[in-house]
Amino acid sequence: MSTELPDDAPLSAVEMERYQAHLALPDFGPEGQARLKEASVLLVGVGGLGCPVAQYLVAAGVGNLTLLDDDSVETTNLQRQILYGDADLGRAKVEVAAERLSAMNGAVRLQARGERLVASNARDLVAGHDLVVDGCDNFATRYVVNDACALETVPLVSGSIYRYEGQVALFDSPRTPCYRCVFPVSPEPEPPCHDAGVLGALAGIVGAVMATEVLQQLAHGTSGLAGRMLLIDVTTMRFRRMELQRLADCALCGNSPTIHEPTAVAACTLER
Repeated sequence: MSTELPDDAPLSAVEMERYQAHLALPDFGPEGQARLKEASVLLVGVGGLGCPVAQYLVAAGVGNLTLLDDDSVETTNLQRQILYGDADLGRAKVEVAAERLSAMNGAVRLQARGERLVASNARDLVAGHDLVVDGCDNFATRYVVNDACALETVPLVSGSIYRYEGQVALFDSPRTPCYRCVFPVSPEPEPPCHDAGVLGALAGIVGAVMATEVLQQLAHGTSGLAGRMLLIDVTTMRFRRMELQRLADCALCGNSPTIHEPTAVAACTLER
């Protein structure tokens, strides 16, 4: 019996071997891997969270990955942003990340965009992707990313870290509550990681959880954190899952929304 694959097979023989550990998983198999291969993901921020997320997505064979970040590598990044080293100081993060990731898996199509996601470009950046990952480090951008994803109906995996704590959620409005349902009023701004402090390995833990959510959502449309938030405290190694509630008066996804374009403002009173 011939072992050759047909020309129109979704996975090549090399891919079948490379991703064998995925193919052997129940409810994943070649179909799930083929969906990863065809998927397009936007990664907002290639920092402490974005680095491990990007590595796992590329290793897993996600076919198209857009890296979005306008920062350059600084010495204070090196404690937790594991795609970068001493020789990369001063270089654009997306350029270095693209080089490292391409060396990991040359079959993944990488697009490096050295720009910042803001209200005016958010919808254009999000549109055309199957999923967005938010690894940014400020609340203003989180609101904008959330708005753009909800308005474009693109699932959003969101994560954050602070000192010894992290959180991860999947927002898929209107199927789930959105980020504004959880934080209708912006929390107090957090100081940068190098000022407030953050355990370096925490970025890897949270980033791995984020990547897991992305892969499961893309491969078979399920997520353990859809409409839920995972809270992580590494001082006690406690993982707690919290159910999220949709707000009927949410400015974005509520019964009478007032937000129709992305905005960095938390409690928005824009005219309809």
